[in-house]
Amino acid sequence: MIQNILQQQRIFFKTQQSKDVAFRKIALKRLQQEIIKREDAICDALYADFKKPKFETLAAETQFVLAELKHMLKNIERWASPERVSSSWMNWPSSDYIYKEPFGTVLIIAPWNYPFQLAIAPLIGAVAAGNTVVVKPSEITPNTAALISEIIKAVFKPDHVTVVEGGVEVSQQLLAEKWDYIFFTGSTHVGKIVYESAANHLTPVTLELGGKNPCIVDETASIDLAAKRIVWGKFLNAGQTCIATDYILVHHSVRDKLVEALQQNITNCYGENMEESPDFSRTVSQKHYTGLKEMLKGEEIIFGGKSNDEDNYLSPTLVNEPQLDSKLMAGEIFGPILPIIAYKTEDDIHNYISNYEKPLATYVFSTNKKFQKKIINTYSFGGGAINDTVIQITNKRLPFGGVGQSGIGAYHGKKSFDIFSHHKAIIKKANWFDAPLRYPPYNLPMNMVKKIKHLF
Repeated sequence: MIQNILQQQRIFFKTQQSKDVAFRKIALKRLQQEIIKREDAICDALYADFKKPKFETLAAETQFVLAELKHMLKNIERWASPERVSSSWMNWPSSDYIYKEPFGTVLIIAPWNYPFQLAIAPLIGAVAAGNTVVVKPSEITPNTAALISEIIKAVFKPDHVTVVEGGVEVSQQLLAEKWDYIFFTGSTHVGKIVYESAANHLTPVTLELGGKNPCIVDETASIDLAAKRIVWGKFLNAGQTCIATDYILVHHSVRDKLVEALQQNITNCYGENMEESPDFSRTVSQKHYTGLKEMLKGEEIIFGGKSNDEDNYLSPTLVNEPQLDSKLMAGEIFGPILPIIAYKTEDDIHNYISNYEKPLATYVFSTNKKFQKKIINTYSFGGGAINDTVIQITNKRLPFGGVGQSGIGAYHGKKSFDIFSHHKAIIKKANWFDAPLRYPPYNLPMNMVKKIKHLF
């Protein structure tokens, strides 16, 4: 089946229809209309999968995607047009351009934590750039996956865009094929498998992965505001966000004040009986839930830690001073557990952060501009924020992506169009003049040859 789908998409791509900008705009407008029509159904599907609050679905899934669509439709004609660049004196007289052309057949493998947004947002870029697309939604969120399939069928012909549902075996079958581009969002472990499969065919990739995201709170920070913003960013989607704070490094002098403020803000957000809160999601699967509970074994829980096995419920939980070699600190937590570690010196900060690979995000709460600048310039990470968390993803003018183990490539806004486009360099040379210097026999003095670099 997969080979047939791929073959049909290759045939369709060769017809050149998807390269027509008007064709792309019509397809994107139809997608926009279908999402608006089914927005309530999308909210219901995400709630059925892991009790995602409607507010979070609207803000972080459907409206996020609709904003991306609006931005793409507004700019696609300009972005798709040949871009003229300055020519070099060496090629005078000429006109030089960058042409944007689609790669061809694209595979998008989406995760389960933001199952609608992280399937459709890259799809928008791929379609806008003129590609054909196969989307593989996560089987862990089956209701959302089924609805994505329905939406795609209603909007696109299968030889242009289609959905393939299934588990690990289906992903393996997809990765065994030759694609012109692969876009993957998920864990670093699976990202390595995707990258290896792509390498067999020299297929370019975008890998949106994760990491051990630190949040540094120094002694100058506005503690109450910091706690409020950390709690929001961490426990959004029950901590199942790739750019959520993974652990806090707090200056020892304000550690107790921060812990107290975190506890108060968690209660303010989710109430005394957090399990009954309509604003707190559940852990997406039994397997992931069990893994989170294993991480808590032997740890000093200073707040939360309550669970319900029947509902995959784990309350917002604060953990005091976990050891670096503990399960909790071994890798990305990806759940509602927040370790708190006190530091005394900047060397302490360095010892913790340098213990891990480059993260997808880093956050700093401080009013000391020199300290802010030092953290930004010293450590490599995908992106981040000063005096807030998670918000870097909301600006479509900012690229979103990782570095090193946290990912390859970036997207959102124009970057989404660019990553799914090959940028083809073209020089249009005039015929009315042809400099004889480049042709044999080479009679130009060698000292003059060395000065040619100034003509490039």
